[in-house]
Amino acid sequence: MTLRVIVAGATGWTGGAVARGVMDAADMQLVGAVARGAAGQDIGAVHGRAPVGVTVCATLAEALATPADVVIDYTKPPYVKAHTLAAIAAGVAVVVGTSGLTAADYAEIAAAAEAAGVAVFAAGNYSITATLMAKFAVMAAAYVADVEVIDYASAGKPDTPSGTGRELAERLTAVRQPSTAKPVAELGGARETRGATIGAVQVHSVRMPGYTLSCEAVFGAPDERLVIRHDAGSSAAPYVAGTLLAARRVREVPGLRRGLDQLLG
Repeated sequence: MTLRVIVAGATGWTGGAVARGVMDAADMQLVGAVARGAAGQDIGAVHGRAPVGVTVCATLAEALATPADVVIDYTKPPYVKAHTLAAIAAGVAVVVGTSGLTAADYAEIAAAAEAAGVAVFAAGNYSITATLMAKFAVMAAAYVADVEVIDYASAGKPDTPSGTGRELAERLTAVRQPSTAKPVAELGGARETRGATIGAVQVHSVRMPGYTLSCEAVFGAPDERLVIRHDAGSSAAPYVAGTLLAARRVREVPGLRRGLDQLLG
């Protein structure tokens, strides 16, 4: 059966690559596209292709007028929660690609999805190799007590920490041993320099020119250090395969699921 997909943010850096991926997938049909700046244009033509008969909508509400199985959202943090809740209300499964949602946002989404019996999948990073980085870091946390997370991005990235960094900190919190470092609350000076505490992990975000997207888990033990790091290049290609995998499998389980590792076996 062909999977009918709406892509919100269909002309953006990642969303555009995902929209092209959906158009190229033999088992998918792009039935809707949302991008205010390209509203009224054919999504195929927007991406330099032959017209595909799908007119870009200015809002997700307009796109949801067309029957669909899955909404893939790669818009901006101020919009993604409202989009997700709207899709749930319409009975359409959602793949959340945008980072920047808080724990409270996810709790609200989870409750709505559970009540409606609609499936939602979210991941801090849809790259297969970034997912493996997190998996290896979680393995290491069972053996090394002290770990902190550093994420790097361009100066224009609108959220801190990155979705990758936040999700990694949450996963490390679930498995880590008690830290041997002095608690932040007991430190003197500018405590902010120790970063933000997410769960039980200190997270530091670097935002400046010269970076694209990177994330590392830094482990410290007496007389040794382990760094597990993922670096992304300047294209959105690494995120397409994972996003399409999530779209294909999101409807397997109603409610909210988080973390691409759940789909990798």
